[in-house]
Amino acid sequence: MTQSTHTVSGDFDLTMDELRVVARYVVRHAEDVLPVFEQAVPGDPRPRAAIDAAWAFINGANRTKLQRVTSLDAHRAARAAPSEAARLAARSAGDAASAAYLHPIAQAGQVGHILRASASAARIGELEAGGDPAIGEALLERSRHRATPVLIDVLRRYPPAPSGSNRVARLMSTLDHSLRQGADRSPRHTAGNGAEAHGRECTS
Repeated sequence: MTQSTHTVSGDFDLTMDELRVVARYVVRHAEDVLPVFEQAVPGDPRPRAAIDAAWAFINGANRTKLQRVTSLDAHRAARAAPSEAARLAARSAGDAASAAYLHPIAQAGQVGHILRASASAARIGELEAGGDPAIGEALLERSRHRATPVLIDVLRRYPPAPSGSNRVARLMSTLDHSLRQGADRSPRHTAGNGAEAHGRECTS
């Protein structure tokens, strides 16, 4: 993949390559649950279009209004979805496209743009298993393994996600906490290893 040195600045810096790492993490979870939406609402292409836009950015295209427009469309599809699971699946697709525009501002709400799709996928798994929380925990463990050092480094630039009143928010807070704590415990979480993992991510 072509390396990009372009940086967006705010309370801290984010490079385009870091944003691509975030988008890749989000889109993998969104793709996992996209069939849930497409089975519930056959013929609505909006979430899939958002995922395609996310991949275009991940694969080296500039971020453009394509990501913004398809994200908004996927979120509109989510609002019209007939079930919680379908709504979460469509919203995750929208989150994947909008990850290209993650803001470098130190606000806890920004963590949702990184981890909400992961938490939504875990919640969908619970719903499909009759509400079994053990399924959600197992899916969060998968999300932990998917998180690269670069992804965690970006996450730690933001304040921790608060534990909200709904299940997705609580799952997201749990994942956020475990990723931060795991990085604190790991001697491999250094600037050098993060850069090395970044290179692997961008050439995969």
